[in-house]
Amino acid sequence: MRRAFLYFAVASTVLLSVGTGVLTRAQDALKSAASVVKTKVYSSLDPVPRGKEFQIAVVVEIETGYHMNSHKPLDSYLIPTTLTSQMPAGFTLADTVYPPGKNLKFPFSPDKPLNVYTGRVSLRMRMTAGENIPLGDLSLPITLRYQACNNSACLPPVKIPLTAQIKVAAAGAKARAAHPEIFSASSSKPAHQD
Repeated sequence: MRRAFLYFAVASTVLLSVGTGVLTRAQDALKSAASVVKTKVYSSLDPVPRGKEFQIAVVVEIETGYHMNSHKPLDSYLIPTTLTSQMPAGFTLADTVYPPGKNLKFPFSPDKPLNVYTGRVSLRMRMTAGENIPLGDLSLPITLRYQACNNSACLPPVKIPLTAQIKVAAAGAKARAAHPEIFSASSSKPAHQD
């Protein structure tokens, strides 16, 4: 009886160790949606004068091997990429500009392409700072919503809170164009607007 108990204890320990190792490797292979998409937020003007239109860009870097649905996915059940803001009083959002996606086929959808973003994309919000906005440093809260997928699985959709930091100046104040590599006309491509 004691020998049977010892055999059972050793076998249970081995099975538990193997099972835990397999589970740990499976968890390591599954990434989080936030880990495959990196973001940076930029303002087109520094400072932003009251009454002046400016842009906020969210530059998204998608890890190689992953994609996310464009803002205009081809099927209604797919989760679109969206950029929203809870603007402080006095800001007016003119529109949100999304780049066009690429129509790509995947092993899980060999006959029907999906409209997706891969690599690096820039999402923009055009807005105006109102005449009565307080002067000085200001934070604009932004939310990026997307679903990242690879060739075999989609990660859960996420909403990532972001912040655009701007400095508000008096109306008519001199502003310099900031980040021309992101906001210049040559870096702009035809886009979807909302």
